[in-house]
Parts: sequence; C-alpha cells; structure tokens
Amino acid sequence: MPRKSWTHRLSIVASTVALATTAQAQDQAVAAAVTPAIAGVVAAGTRIELIKDGFTGTEGPVALPDGSLIFTETNANRITRIAADGSTSTFLDNSNGANGLGLTVDGTLYAVQVANPQVGIVYPPAKVKILADQFEGAPFGRPNDIVVDKHNGVYFTDSGALAKSGQPPTAKPAVYHITPAGDLQRIASDIERPNGIQLSPDEKVLYVANTLGEYVFAYDVAADGSVGQRRSFAKLAGWKKTDNGYSSGADGLAVDARGRLYVATNIGIEIFNANGEAIGNITLPKQPQNLAFAGPGKKELYAVGRGSAYKIAVLTPGFADRAK
Repeated sequence: MPRKSWTHRLSIVASTVALATTAQAQDQAVAAAVTPAIAGVVAAGTRIELIKDGFTGTEGPVALPDGSLIFTETNANRITRIAADGSTSTFLDNSNGANGLGLTVDGTLYAVQVANPQVGIVYPPAKVKILADQFEGAPFGRPNDIVVDKHNGVYFTDSGALAKSGQPPTAKPAVYHITPAGDLQRIASDIERPNGIQLSPDEKVLYVANTLGEYVFAYDVAADGSVGQRRSFAKLAGWKKTDNGYSSGADGLAVDARGRLYVATNIGIEIFNANGEAIGNITLPKQPQNLAFAGPGKKELYAVGRGSAYKIAVLTPGFADRAK
C-alpha cells in the first residue's frame, strides 16, 4: 500500500482517538461536577446535573408558574422549555432572536430580541407587541437582558453592536427603563458593556453586570422607578486577561430569597450576599451565560451557557414573588 495511504489512515485513526478521548474527558468532567460547601447556598458535594447539551445559543432562563423553566436558543430563533423530568420541548418558535426574558404574574412574557433589535411582549399571542426599538432616533444595537418589576416597569440592557457599512449607527451601550405608562428612559450610558440585569427582592436596588469590567454595579431605585447614582457593588473574581483584553465575562444575574446575588462569570457562578461580599463560587463544566431559579419551590438553580443546561439543588430557594 502506498505510504500516503497509510499516512492518511493513521491520521484518521489519530483524529478519531483524539475526539473519543476529548468526549470521554468531557463526560467525566460532567459526571464529577459537584459543588463546594457555601453556607446557605449549597451543601458540599451537591451534584451539578447536566440536563442536556447541543442547544443553539443558550440565554434568558426564567421560571414558569408550574416550576418548569424556559430559556432562549437565540441563534435557533426559539424559546425552549425544560420540564420537571428534564425533557425539553419548544415553547415558542420564531422568537425574533429572543435573548433575555421576563415574565409577569399574569403570564405575560417580555423579551429583548436581537434579530430585529427591539424589546417587546412575545406571549401570549393576543398581547404580542413592540415596546421599543430605538432611542432618540438611533436603533438599538443588541438588546441583551431584561427584568420586569411588580408594576410592569421594564429594565433592560443594550450591549451595543458594531457599526455595519451602509447602515445608520446604532444606539450606544446603555441601560434603559420603560415605565408602566410606556415611556422609554435611558438611565445609564457609562457602562462599557452592560449585560445581565436584575432587581433585589424588595426592588429597591437594580444590579447591572458589566462584561468588560471588574464589578457588578448597583443603583438605588426610587418609588417612580428612576434610579440614583451608580456604585460598585460586587468585585468579580472572574476578572482576567483574555485574547481581547481584560474581562470578567459577567453575564446573567439571579437573586435568592435572602437577597443573595448570583453572577455568571468567566469562572462559573459567583455568589454575593446582600452587602456585595463574596461568599463562594460554583465551577461548571462549561462557562455559564445566564441563571434562574425554578423547580418545586424554586429550590433548583438552573444555569445555561455554551449550548448546555445544568441544574443544582440549593439550600435557599429563589425569590418567590418574581419569575426571576
């Protein structure tokens, strides 16, 4: 047999072995994934359960009233549901690239959408509408995450987008508020890349993750929904040098019933008490992008990211009076 043919066969065998070894290593990493002990959060050795991988873009998880969870497959243009038994199904197709989600007590589903950048209601069908798609004449760049307060006021982030040749410039990265009356307000425009957004359980503090920065920021919220001055709330251990400069990878946020803040970052799920003090970190097999509590009594923490979905049994449930 010609030498080239043998070389080709050996190359195929080597590639096959390498792929098998990589897959085996990934399986072992998932099987061995457990949590450290974090007081009030998780017991030592709690299993980090892989629900499924192979999703196409994983973002925006939020709990449904029945304890199941929905999240966005942004690149697949759909919203997917995870049932209590771990099975998955399509909740909503043709989502206009829905990214972050917010759900009200009456079942109205809000979304920030990136295919045609906008913020709106996507479910139920009778309520579908666009709430905003531009600010002061400039279209949004890439709406990223959203939280809806108890009065149906909407807070969301726009991480911005690169300018495209021949197209008008988009709005700069910013944080916005849509009042219950429908008025759009820009409440922060000095964050490099605003990403995850969340309210404290009492809705007196608004948290915003800065993907390119070292801190999660906090704003005091007034009775009318407006916010005060920005302050650095939580210093992120995930802050590190990457190929594109320094980044914490700060992404989605969640809060539990005790007001602890959970942050998806470069190193996993970083957890802070209500004073912004770091109390622990949960490392996942893949870097998380967003988080939400769901399941019976909201006693399971779900994390989605990089095409995978995980869940972790927790000691303190998620905040019960808001979907996320």
